[in-house]
Amino acid sequence: MALGASDRRVRGDVLRLGVANALVGTALGLAGALGLARFLEGFVFGVSAIDPVTFVAVAACIVVVALAASYVPARRATKIDPAAALRSA
Repeated sequence: MALGASDRRVRGDVLRLGVANALVGTALGLAGALGLARFLEGFVFGVSAIDPVTFVAVAACIVVVALAASYVPARRATKIDPAAALRSA
């Protein structure tokens, strides 16, 4: 903000970074879960280890929680006085 960015731009950048990290982690986690589910499918009798609804629901919940968790720091970043932030650095 000290260099001319608007509140909306700073908030968007912080949210974008938080959600991007969550999406990468979720994709890696889903890939690992699918691989592990195929391995564990032999131990589970009568139940499918790969349930697409569950995988999508859990991934969506993780992304929503990451968005909510990123919003608080994003909002706090826009409340800081730019001159005070430059003086403290």
